[in-house]
Amino acid sequence: MDVIEKGVGRIFTDPDADKAREFFRHKSRALVSKLTTVKEAVKELIKDGDYISVGGFGANRVPISVLHEILRQKKKDLGLAGHTATHDFQILSAGKVFNRCDIAYIIGLEARGLSPNARAYMQSGEVEVTEWTNYTMSARYKAAAAGVSFHPIRNMMGTDTFKYSAAAVSECPFTGQKYTLVPALYSDVAVIHAHEADIYGNCRVRGILMSDWDIARSSKKVIITCERLIPNDEIRRDPTMTFIPYYCVDAVCEVPYGSYPGNMYQEYFSDEDHLREWLKVEKDPEAFKKFLDKNIYGVQDHFEYIERNGGIRKMQMLRQKEWLFRGARQ
Repeated sequence: MDVIEKGVGRIFTDPDADKAREFFRHKSRALVSKLTTVKEAVKELIKDGDYISVGGFGANRVPISVLHEILRQKKKDLGLAGHTATHDFQILSAGKVFNRCDIAYIIGLEARGLSPNARAYMQSGEVEVTEWTNYTMSARYKAAAAGVSFHPIRNMMGTDTFKYSAAAVSECPFTGQKYTLVPALYSDVAVIHAHEADIYGNCRVRGILMSDWDIARSSKKVIITCERLIPNDEIRRDPTMTFIPYYCVDAVCEVPYGSYPGNMYQEYFSDEDHLREWLKVEKDPEAFKKFLDKNIYGVQDHFEYIERNGGIRKMQMLRQKEWLFRGARQ
């Protein structure tokens, strides 16, 4: 297929499907326990220079416990998929752990406003960026999950987003129509928070799914955090509920309230007061440093972070709020 036009952005990951398939061919499918801690999972599976994808959508079902641990371990030179990234992007920007980013939706925390620190980091020149749309990022994951090197779409043509992307335009060999071709995105590591998982990595997810199905199947390594562990017998009782199968997964970490301060569908509402506090303290570098020391660098894990921000009382309140809001919507 002849390339008619091409964006000027750089592809940060290798889209070669055959190389990826060779890797997956040798990945173990043994049904063994993958239980570990967040600290050990980050230490063993995320290396400096890796490209990471974060599951969830906006501030919903985001693996916050792992993101905090990435900062505590001072990982560096990571690549990042900025795909519907809100509080997760805010956290990773605070640690300056990434130096290249595929961007679609970043910096904004939706209706909550823009992150001053994340914006400053992206304007600093320290991060190389390639532009996409949310849909094109999803299409890139879908190509990778399908085991091909690109996905044709009817999107971005004639826009500055295309200009600063790494996509190409080509003619369809069957109809002569023009399509945008986006390269497959094979991540080194995916981090996904689920509602339930067994010790082998079979996961159940409720609510908005976003691209996590494709992310899990296209990433070389997958870290799962979950609200609760369930028996494998329960997984086998209704296998149709398994969203991510065990053979995609490399680590399973049980982290109740692992998406706090974000929202977890049918579990707990987001802590809007705490998210507002984040946005406020970012405006003062000294206050922000103290805030990060208190909430991330100065705690051992996610459980201590929760204790410093209201503990089980706060979590119970957020759980009740989730169900009250659901009742009101119904």
